[in-house]
Amino acid sequence: MRVTEKGQVTIPKPIRDKLGIGPGSEVAFVDRGDNVVVLEARSGPASDSAPKSFEEWADSVAGTLDLGGMTTDEYMEWLRGPRDDLDSH
Repeated sequence: MRVTEKGQVTIPKPIRDKLGIGPGSEVAFVDRGDNVVVLEARSGPASDSAPKSFEEWADSVAGTLDLGGMTTDEYMEWLRGPRDDLDSH
């Protein structure tokens, strides 16, 4: 995607459709280290846009963690370090 002189880019239609972004919508850019995530910015008080349940929150962040090809166990070991309480045999 090319950035214009004004710093503008066009969000592809499939992404706009997926996020429900239309003319006049607000978006938020979230810095995630090596990546930037585009989110639909919901209007209204914070409590209106907050997930109503854990499941709703989990659905909203599903697919946003890139484990770099690691399995869940490999990721947990990388995150926590090796477990000293397990025998190596």
